[in-house]
Amino acid sequence: MKGYLHPFLFGIYPYICLAVLLIGSLIRFDREQYSWKSDSSQLLRRGSLKLGSNLFHYGVLVVVLGHFAGFLAPHWLVSPFLSASAHQSIAMVGGGAAGTVSIVGLTMLIARRLRDPRIRRNSRTSDIVIVLMLWVQLALGLGTVLLSLRHMDGLLFEQLTDYVKGIVTFRPGVASLLTGVPLTYRLHILLGFTIFLVSPFTRMVHIWSGIASLAYLVRPYQLVRKR
Repeated sequence: MKGYLHPFLFGIYPYICLAVLLIGSLIRFDREQYSWKSDSSQLLRRGSLKLGSNLFHYGVLVVVLGHFAGFLAPHWLVSPFLSASAHQSIAMVGGGAAGTVSIVGLTMLIARRLRDPRIRRNSRTSDIVIVLMLWVQLALGLGTVLLSLRHMDGLLFEQLTDYVKGIVTFRPGVASLLTGVPLTYRLHILLGFTIFLVSPFTRMVHIWSGIASLAYLVRPYQLVRKR
């Protein structure tokens, strides 16, 4: 059983999560558009919402964009300018700083949601579960930064980037790339895909709207004609 668990968790499970994320989001948008929102609690009590929300969202935005740029950039594009160790160092400094800002903001938001009676009563179980999952994910991410200090040669970093690219390109046997990788990294990866899995059933679907809003940058001007 143990011999099949690793290939399933890191070779099959990611595709299950990504499929549920895409198909589940499309079904929810089609059938439950009125639930497609972030369910802001600002009307209940402003409190520390603005500071905590800004810290979390700006921090996590840098983290997510950094993951895409750092793990999906082709080697031939990065290697002429950065060695593997230099690339890793930039990822550690930038990701560590952004992750710290983000987890501080999220901690403020969690404390506000759990300690304020009005907000707590108006919070669904999924609201609390997803923010706790995000907090643990950020904590694991910061833990990987500390672990990376022991592997400054960049080899482990390249191993992880090859795994992510293997998932995106449907590379057979991609799970074998994580053999021997420290547990913290593997938990970070598993929880990340699990967040994708549950997102269509939580307030996280509003992220799609944020991505779709980029279309406003390239849409044609609206023409207003007088009678």
